[in-house]
Amino acid sequence: MNRSIVFSSLCFLLPLLSQAQSVVSLKIDGTINPVTSDFIHRGIEKANNEHAECLLIELNTPGGLLKSARVMVGDMLTSPVPVVVYVYPSGAQAGSAGVFITLSAHIAAMAPGTNLGAAHPVSGGQQEPDPVMNEKVTNDAAAFIRSIAEKRQRNIQWAENAVRNSVSISETEAMTAKVIDLIAKNPDDLLDKIDGEKIDLANGSSRILHTKGAHIEVMEMGFFEKMLNIISDPTIAYLLMMLGMYGLLFELYSPGAIFPGIVGVIAIVLAFYSLHMLPVNYAGLSLIIFGVILFLLEIKIASHGLLAIGGAVSLLLGSLMLIRTTSTLEVARISRAAIFTTVAVSVFFFLGILGLGLKAQQRKPVTGIEGMIGETGVSIEPLAPTGTVQIHGERWRAVAVGGDITQGEKVQVVGLENLTLHVKSIAG
Repeated sequence: MNRSIVFSSLCFLLPLLSQAQSVVSLKIDGTINPVTSDFIHRGIEKANNEHAECLLIELNTPGGLLKSARVMVGDMLTSPVPVVVYVYPSGAQAGSAGVFITLSAHIAAMAPGTNLGAAHPVSGGQQEPDPVMNEKVTNDAAAFIRSIAEKRQRNIQWAENAVRNSVSISETEAMTAKVIDLIAKNPDDLLDKIDGEKIDLANGSSRILHTKGAHIEVMEMGFFEKMLNIISDPTIAYLLMMLGMYGLLFELYSPGAIFPGIVGVIAIVLAFYSLHMLPVNYAGLSLIIFGVILFLLEIKIASHGLLAIGGAVSLLLGSLMLIRTTSTLEVARISRAAIFTTVAVSVFFFLGILGLGLKAQQRKPVTGIEGMIGETGVSIEPLAPTGTVQIHGERWRAVAVGGDITQGEKVQVVGLENLTLHVKSIAG
């Protein structure tokens, strides 16, 4: 009887033990945006529902939007399961918003050859954030990161310097300064080192980690999450917007082409979704639209290039101003190479290809019957008033206009009716 009870207990406990010896792992490799914050939230829920030992976040980011970072930090500070942030692999970084995420973890770790720091990005010629607003945001961010460091018992002074003075440190310096908890070569080494660690959770409970030899369950972004993460990049959003505008304009000038219109609408919708998540400066967006309008007017109006110059300047300034962050702590900007290339292509497209195409449509026909008007030739017999003339080596039936024409006299075509030319003498 005792054996059967023991056997039944083991059968009940073994699935729980095997379930407990698992770790949910996900990777953040790129900028911090609303898509990545939703991904982290989903990862915490998955780890909690599956009773995983912890959620392991492999982090490699230059930074991103502070608003999204705040959402991620909030989820991590209130997480019902331990969260481990691991700056990995070698050569990876946790910059700007990545510092907030790393410090908010229950356990912060780095791989050899990585660095941690909130470097202020150079604007790259784009519109600088307002100094007063930047100072307010920086003070707010400094207070926020101090509270994180205090809660996780990390180096408060360094955390504030990372925000205010753009300090950046290596993994060994971070370990010495008590910014992180440990250095690990790889995820397996990390799980071995944190085995047995006691973690205090937000609900007041504590948990002892049993991660040595635990099964790592990798959590991937879904197809739509990956797509949205890609188009959340400011450069991609900008290129999609320009592609959509050009596609719609081409469809308007060539009705029935269909394909450019379809591509244009899809690109515009994706661009608007992406721009909705980014800090868009609507003055910059207005300048871009105004620049495209000036290019179109240059084709219709003879301005001797003034409208084209205005369009190029407006498009360039609008592109530089399009993404406007409230703080230099945020990494969200359009590649200058993409901006200058787009402006150059736009000038070539409107003034070159599209301009020549429209001018060709407006040009007087030079071939066929309509092209005969205004051409010159010679009469090969007297026209009194009808006869035969030779135009471009071809014989035509002709009617003299304004008086009879003698043989061999030069004539000019002034009209055409029922394949009979109306000609006049141009002698003298």
